[in-house]
Parts: sequence; C-alpha cells; structure tokens
Amino acid sequence: MSIEQLSINCDMGESFGIWKMGEDEEVMPWVDMANIACGFHASDPNIMSQTIQLALKYNVKIGAHPSYNDTQGFGRRSIAHTESEITHLMLYQIGAIKAIAALHEATVEYVKPHGALYNDMMRSPVIFKAIARAAQIYALPLMILSTSENEQYLEMADDFNVPLLFEAFADRSYLDNGQLTPRDHPKAVLHNSDDIYYQVMQIAKYGSVTTVSGQQLPIQADTICIHGDNPHSIVSIRKIKESIANL
Repeated sequence: MSIEQLSINCDMGESFGIWKMGEDEEVMPWVDMANIACGFHASDPNIMSQTIQLALKYNVKIGAHPSYNDTQGFGRRSIAHTESEITHLMLYQIGAIKAIAALHEATVEYVKPHGALYNDMMRSPVIFKAIARAAQIYALPLMILSTSENEQYLEMADDFNVPLLFEAFADRSYLDNGQLTPRDHPKAVLHNSDDIYYQVMQIAKYGSVTTVSGQQLPIQADTICIHGDNPHSIVSIRKIKESIANL
C-alpha cells in the first residue's frame, strides 16, 4: 500500500428537509472524497445541491452514495430485489445526483453504496454484479470494502471494466473474517477519538487492523471512511488528515 494513495472519504449530504444529519460544513475541509446521499436513505434535491456546492468549495471529489429505498430505516435494512431491480435502483439514484452535479458544472467521480446495500454487495456476488453493471453504464469506479478477497472482487469487476476503490473504516470495528462488525454489536462503532485515530494510523502505517477479538487482520486500502455523524470521528478528522499527510 502506498501512503500517497490513502485518501479520506466521508458519507455526506444525509440531511433531509429541515432535519440535519452530520456536520458537513465542519468535516468537508478535511476530506478528499464526499459520498453524497442520493435521496433513498437520506437527502433531497436541495440537500444534494448544497452538498455538491460545499464539495466544490473545498475541491473535494464527489461520489454517489445510493441505497435501498429505505428512508425510515436510513438504508440500514436489507430489501429483497432481483438483480435487474438492484441495477435499476442504482441507475436511478446515480442519474439524479449526476443531473444536479451538472447544474453546478461538477462531475460525479465514483460510486459507493450505502448501509445494507453496501453490506449485501460484499456478501452476494449477484448483488455485486448488479451494482457493477450500473457503475459500468456511467463509467464510474466502485468503492467497496477491502477484505482478504480483494482479488476475487477485482476479477468480477473486470468483467464490467469497472475500477475498484478499496475502503477501510476509521470508526467501525472488524470481525476476524474482515467484515465490519454488525451494528447491533456493542463494539460495532468506535466511540473514542483516540481509538479512531490509532486505528487509522495502524491501517496507514502497517496495513492492518485489530479485530474485536484482538486478532491482527491485514488490510490494504486506497481510502479511509470517516463517518460525519460520529462526533468522535469529527474530533479526530483534522489530526488524521495531517498525520496521513506527514507519513
């Protein structure tokens, strides 16, 4: 892993109407990539527009962050779909954010699924291929979870000529199999800013994370996700950004 390639991404634009989610204004200056919600788990056309403009202000790359159509569950509930329905779901949302980005003469540069759709993509080759097919239509790279099976995903993505961005998480814990710890687990989310910082530094310096059971898990990542709705992550973000830059 090359340190120069390690970027910071953050899920953003997840407010809805007058309801505010996350601290986008505070976080945006310190990230490289903004995963902007496309309206199905959060956001609306106005929020998408505002978030795109904020990303442009700080020269942050814009990514589509589509999900299952699950506003009430914040996209964290799996919904059964056929393979073609998953592709349509993706195309619909990516098309929406690309249209609003075009209004501001901005470019959507990649796709990162959200929540349950992201997790399901990593468990099911059928769902992965349905999402890759949509990314192929828009000629966009796809961001996925870095695991020990990166080569397998690269091979599947090659069938669609879709580049992959491998992601690790700053504020989520890991299972021994490389998957994220389910959110119903008491240690799923890191709630200590020092723990978040040290996990990122371990990934950046040593290419590994410590799992919830204490095992050392190799991990090769292109980008680190920091959640903008985790106040402990926000506290750490400037320090993380500056530390990565100095490695």
